[in-house]
Amino acid sequence: MRWASAISQRVALNDALDECAATLVRDLDGGEPDLTVAFVSPHFNPQIDRIAPAVKRRFAHAVFIGCTGAGVIGAGKEVEGAPGFSLTAATLPGVTLTPFRATQSRMPSPDAPPEEWARVVGAQPADDPHFIVLTDPFSFDGETFVAGLDYAYPRATKVGGMASSGQRAQTNALFLGEDLFRDGAVGVAMSGNVVVDTVVAQGCRPIGRPMRISRVDGNLLRALDDRPAMAVLQDLFYSLSPRDRSLLQGNLFLGIAMDPLADTARAGDFLIRNVLGGDDRTGSVAVAAHLREGQLVQFHVRDAETSREDLRGVLEGYQREQRGGPPAGALLFQCTGRGRHLYGEADHDPRLFLELVGALPLGGFFCNGEIGPVSGTTYLHSYTSSFGLFRPRS
Repeated sequence: MRWASAISQRVALNDALDECAATLVRDLDGGEPDLTVAFVSPHFNPQIDRIAPAVKRRFAHAVFIGCTGAGVIGAGKEVEGAPGFSLTAATLPGVTLTPFRATQSRMPSPDAPPEEWARVVGAQPADDPHFIVLTDPFSFDGETFVAGLDYAYPRATKVGGMASSGQRAQTNALFLGEDLFRDGAVGVAMSGNVVVDTVVAQGCRPIGRPMRISRVDGNLLRALDDRPAMAVLQDLFYSLSPRDRSLLQGNLFLGIAMDPLADTARAGDFLIRNVLGGDDRTGSVAVAAHLREGQLVQFHVRDAETSREDLRGVLEGYQREQRGGPPAGALLFQCTGRGRHLYGEADHDPRLFLELVGALPLGGFFCNGEIGPVSGTTYLHSYTSSFGLFRPRS
């Protein structure tokens, strides 16, 4: 297995593709890739219809997927707010690739049998596939889709993200083969001699203490440990340092422990969801998640320093716990709220990844939502960096 990643800031499609292709051919040592993945900035919109056919002409035998992004990542470098064309390629001996296209109208019901999900993605659960999934945020329920994949393929790893170059329906582009789509999802199932490891950095730090939900109504958190949620939050505010008080007012999240039997949890054990607001009259706090009584939760905050520490921690944890051979390449699905917007500098997350994990070919893009697992269940996240690391099984 061999991976390569390239990026170009040339504004003409042919020039950008020539530059990327030359790097890929060199780094693959002349090998014919089996998979190519492209992420392109909105500066290529006038040439968007030509991208998929041009890539397929250059790498005719490779499965091709991709999408547009507000920023792109290639060769371990980020390009935001400027023309960027990222192309990643891999030779994958012993790996079967099954590309697929999904639409909202063809989405199986949540309780549909695995056979119906297999008809959508074209891969059999018995083959133990892994998935790269790219979706449009305006026309497709990505959260339900990855939950369905989890149900039908419980041992599979799913990584990916939502296209982010457009702000309304029909303004993002998804690539599959020689085709361009403005809605739905595209992806590829990978089975055979491949393992996909994941690292998901949610960029938050817990504050206060873990508590049990004692009363809830859908996404309205009514009571924690038998006290009104707003009263708990107000007490928490006055117990914090001035810096954390400032963070709580603008960057407050709720962490939901993924182990329903846990009495305690630490950073990384929580699924992070936005706190949408509070109501002093009812004492309720609105959260961007469906909540259940008895869940263990803890409030979290986020800033550049916290995100930096969190990313370093999960990458170091991956290095300590990794038991297989070294990965050959990686894809990074990074929230548009990270990058320069968060850190005030370019290349922060890729640079830390390459420093701690190794000098791997790394491509990706800035997403409108990131797909990756937490505690064995796949979710659609916000504000995360979700890495998929690819290595041979044998």
